[in-house]
Amino acid sequence: MKDLSNEMELLKSGLNKWSIEIDDLKVEQFRKYVYLLIEYNEKVNLTAITEPREIVVQHFLDSLSVLTINIFHPEMRILDVGSGAGFPGVPIKIAIPELDVVLLDASKKRVAFLNHVIGALKLDKITAIHGRAEELGHSQYRESFDAVVSRAVAPLRVLCEYCIPFLHPGGFFLSYKGPGALEELEASKNAIGVLGGSFVEIRSINVPFSEKTHNIVVIRKEKRTPDRYPRSPGKPQKSPL
Repeated sequence: MKDLSNEMELLKSGLNKWSIEIDDLKVEQFRKYVYLLIEYNEKVNLTAITEPREIVVQHFLDSLSVLTINIFHPEMRILDVGSGAGFPGVPIKIAIPELDVVLLDASKKRVAFLNHVIGALKLDKITAIHGRAEELGHSQYRESFDAVVSRAVAPLRVLCEYCIPFLHPGGFFLSYKGPGALEELEASKNAIGVLGGSFVEIRSINVPFSEKTHNIVVIRKEKRTPDRYPRSPGKPQKSPL
């Protein structure tokens, strides 16, 4: 496997533009993560992005862009819904090791990869769980998180029903979106209100070394979600609020 010194310098340079510093231990964890992703991706389809430089820019820096919003602080409990190969949850955890993180995905193979990453990077206070948000939203995880993040999973009006029930009142839902964020928000206003949330802002962020438009929709949980939400598996997708 190729030396990743240039890619790690790129990562540090990109984070430096946001005044985020990472020490040698974190750099080594990110380096290992690249290797694991490329290696495992040959057996399980985790990502179409397999070039180390693109992994750093389109996965690591993209995931970490949320830290510029200044919501996260040590000891928070966060949930990554539809974590896939670990984005954005694992990079956020590496950057802020004190966070208590839960990674949720509906694929057993992806959860197996996430557990492999957690062990290989020696991460603690992080759990990967297999399940569907519609079901786990009615479990002990309901209204138990300070923040929920989700990236490249579903349209915002669907994501709201997946994610907002996991937040306690006062918590934040942070949804990573591309150039169509405003249109998705307009279509989501009913869902946000029904589920107990309120729109805070759309933060447009320039991801270093990337030309893509990047937005994070910030929603705050104001009051408890009615007990009937989320609806049964498949319902939010078929008939969004």
